[in-house]
Amino acid sequence: MRFRIERNPSPVWLRPLIPLLAIVFTMVLTSTLVLLVGANPFAAYYYFLVEPLSSRVSAIEVLVKSTPLLLTGAAVTFAFVGGYWNIGAEGQLLMGATAATAIGLQMEGVPPWLAIPLMLAGGFAAGMLWALAPALMRVKLAIDEVVTTLLLNSVAFLIVSALLNGPWRDPVSQWPQSPEIAASAIFPKLIPRTRLHLGFIIAVVVIILIWFVLTRTAFGLRMRAVGLGSDAARFAGIHVDRTLLTAALVSGGIAGLAGVNEVAGIHYHLIDAISGGNGYTGIIVATLGTLNAWGVALAAVFIGLIDTGAQSVSRALGVPSYLGGVIQAALLLVTLAFLLLQHYRIRRVR
Repeated sequence: MRFRIERNPSPVWLRPLIPLLAIVFTMVLTSTLVLLVGANPFAAYYYFLVEPLSSRVSAIEVLVKSTPLLLTGAAVTFAFVGGYWNIGAEGQLLMGATAATAIGLQMEGVPPWLAIPLMLAGGFAAGMLWALAPALMRVKLAIDEVVTTLLLNSVAFLIVSALLNGPWRDPVSQWPQSPEIAASAIFPKLIPRTRLHLGFIIAVVVIILIWFVLTRTAFGLRMRAVGLGSDAARFAGIHVDRTLLTAALVSGGIAGLAGVNEVAGIHYHLIDAISGGNGYTGIIVATLGTLNAWGVALAAVFIGLIDTGAQSVSRALGVPSYLGGVIQAALLLVTLAFLLLQHYRIRRVR
């Protein structure tokens, strides 16, 4: 008796359950790490998933942490659906944050109704420009964009570091951070005495636009066709190169907006750790959301919940706070495995 793996697509009803199954399997898998540090897994996951929602302050903080993930998840989703594997959302976010800082520093005396749109436009344009070179290399030279977009993340970080240790270094404290942007360029708070700001509304609007474009427009249909098979799409008369280029640039622009969000909504100046890895986490969000706009929204809130709960479980049980990052990484791998296995089955052969 032996076993054989053969191609057999899973039932349609099972596919929407894959993210939920991946979450449950990841919790079971990572509970062993909780046991190794001498904590109760049930208590740990209570502090991860329930305790942050038990009070108004921590629930709002979940939305704050979800805001950049909504944008980076939407950016990655838009590119992946179109068949462009953008791994450079981190660098595009950094360039968006840099452009927002440069514009925000010049907005003294400019009214908010003008300063904020200028920062948003500048961040979007900077993200697009940073995504342009690898997109052109993919379209014109057939160079794999996974490598080029990934390598440009390090270049973007070095540019930010050079600015913060050079012309933008704080002249008083000598700390590597830029001066604060103008008050008129700071995002208004949605709820007084909280950190929830205008960026959350912008992120929700972006999610709605992504859903509309991908599911209700002819361009979205062309993007999905290219993502499913570029040769077939080209045979059907779709301009594949133009579609790929558009997907790449729009994706970079949305990631740039995430950088504007961090500068204008949270920090009010540029720092080395402005991103906190949100560009890479956007890949997890897009994958867990199965490249669906509403799925991305739910996945972003879930990851924001994990991030918020990581601090709670660390204080309550002594579990290392970086366990939240381990859970996110495991969740990505498990989700990818489930998405792959949905096309196969294990059959027993006598």
